Amino acid sequence: MTDSIRVAYLGPPGTYSQSAALQHFGEQVDLLPCTTIDDAFAEVVKGNATHAIVPVENSTEGVVNNTQDCLIDTSLCIAGEEIVVIEHQLLARDDTKPDAVQRIASHRQSLAQCRKWLQQHYPNAALLECASNAEAARLASLEAGTAAIAGATAAAIYELSVLAANIQDQDHNSTRFLVLATQAGKRTGRDKTSILVYTENRPGALFRVLEPFERLQVSLTKIDSRPAKKKAWEYVFFIDFEGHTDDPVVQTLFERLAGCTEEIKLLGSYPAYG
Repeated sequence: MTDSIRVAYLGPPGTYSQSAALQHFGEQVDLLPCTTIDDAFAEVVKGNATHAIVPVENSTEGVVNNTQDCLIDTSLCIAGEEIVVIEHQLLARDDTKPDAVQRIASHRQSLAQCRKWLQQHYPNAALLECASNAEAARLASLEAGTAAIAGATAAAIYELSVLAANIQDQDHNSTRFLVLATQAGKRTGRDKTSILVYTENRPGALFRVLEPFERLQVSLTKIDSRPAKKKAWEYVFFIDFEGHTDDPVVQTLFERLAGCTEEIKLLGSYPAYG
């Protein structure tokens, strides 16, 4: 990748978001660590970064609500996606023995992804939620008796020992990340499109949204709902499907959706992962 690319990600260094950025853009990319997912979006909007990479869903714990909320409000486009295999390690300082661990720190989703393992091996340990796995690793590097759930990258950065490896409850644990930019990607022939759909609050609204996909044989890959935040008990639907906005069938799809929805927000068309 060129030197002009700068990627904002959920930091500090050592997070899975950093791993996703390096996996997508290459080891030489310029990285900008951010304190929150909201900040990663904001850095691109302000022009301090050309791209952001943010987690949107985990195969075990589901969607990342913070990212979905940012997508509702953002002016950025989804320009790509990346999937990272998540292998959690229990990390601590060299002078912390496994039976001396009193506190275990990590991001909320990581704690949830290791729930059964923690109950079995550390039922009495206090669980501490952190803004990121890397922040948990930093804490563990400072405090004897504190361990962190994080990845191998964090272990190397914060000079921690691995007390237990691959402690996630599910063997096939992975997280999908979205690459955000000010402009969407060009058509590749193997693309996905993401949209937000606001519907009328009346019976059959979702059916009328889904019907054009069936009639046009456009393959849905994901659908989620989230409070629309415009009125109480109204929802917006996040929909991913195969195809690009430049495809004639997708253009026809949008024409038909316009007649059965209140509003459609195009989040972007981008190359499908893999």
